[in-house]
Amino acid sequence: MKQHSFLAFALLLVLLASACQSPRRYIERGYYDEAITLALRRLSGKKNKKTHLVKDLERAFAKAQARDLMLARNLTNSGRPEEWERINRLYRQIAARQNRISPLLPLVSEDGYRAVFDMVDVSEMENESRRQAAEYLYQRAQALLEQGRRGDRQAARQAYEALRNIERLYFRHYKDADELVREARTLGISHIGFEVVNQSGKILPARFSERLLAFGANELDTEWKHFYLKPARDMALDYNVFFYIDHIDISPERVHERIYTDEADVEDGWEYVLDERGNVRKDSLGNDLKKPRIIRVRAEVVEVLQTKAARLSGLLEIRDASGQRLFTRPMSTEVLFENYASTFRGDRRALSKESRARIGNAPLPFPSDADMLLQAAERLKPLIRDELRSNRNIW
Repeated sequence: MKQHSFLAFALLLVLLASACQSPRRYIERGYYDEAITLALRRLSGKKNKKTHLVKDLERAFAKAQARDLMLARNLTNSGRPEEWERINRLYRQIAARQNRISPLLPLVSEDGYRAVFDMVDVSEMENESRRQAAEYLYQRAQALLEQGRRGDRQAARQAYEALRNIERLYFRHYKDADELVREARTLGISHIGFEVVNQSGKILPARFSERLLAFGANELDTEWKHFYLKPARDMALDYNVFFYIDHIDISPERVHERIYTDEADVEDGWEYVLDERGNVRKDSLGNDLKKPRIIRVRAEVVEVLQTKAARLSGLLEIRDASGQRLFTRPMSTEVLFENYASTFRGDRRALSKESRARIGNAPLPFPSDADMLLQAAERLKPLIRDELRSNRNIW
């Protein structure tokens, strides 16, 4: 209850704080677009528009426009090609802001005040900055691709992102960017082999490695990492992952038996109530008096507990293409078979509540060593998957 009261109080504070905000406060702090958003929200749908809100919107718009136009002009005059992306964002921001205001025009307050908004046609400047930004990214991608062709996968990925930004932000098709994207993608992928090596000295089930490596297509692979669970010997790999199985321990099949007796006093029919002379007692109407007959019953309970355990441990190791060890991590798992069976001989009425709950299970065949090891492989898979997906030694 206290927690609900606290949450309600916190929500009330948030609502009060937002209600106390005004476009003018945002303007004074230099948050012009936030002031525009708030003023538009409070003016929207209102037939009688407050004069102070109309003036705040007019003022915030003028200041935001002046700021963005001056910054775009200064960045253009700087002559730095890397600024074209930012310049284009500014012109798109100016156009978007004007589009938000246009539906309200002409904007007249309830007192007859008519707001003035100086709209600027930035279409030509936006188009020019878009062309320049695309060309800058294209040239940058080409330089990065050259590094990628010399084996720098990170540079190839940066080239890929630059080329995709051309497609996403500026032009869907630009020069030969589509072809270069495919090349950058190919050069940026890390190829990783993964093998299981049995060093335990014990024989593994025939399907163990297959089960351990049975990852789905999306379980290991990421955008820039491709795993090969059965790599060809002559395949050029950037990394090699090995899981060395160093210890396998399977316990004997154990059966523990326990026998105990439950007793209880239960009602079993009825008998006459006798007086001190051995005669049947009567009630006030002359009827024979009867009472429940209580007897003690017994039941012998036989409990059987079956147990068997398998433990498998190993070492996950990552090496680079030169064979240098980059990472190791011990991993282990345990599979436990446990079955509880319980039967009884005697009177069921004697069984305790706990005994009744356990009666009925039957002994089961013990799982084979191979089946338990295959279960261990299934349990190791998520540990290996999570490590390989997050490991920073593979990039």
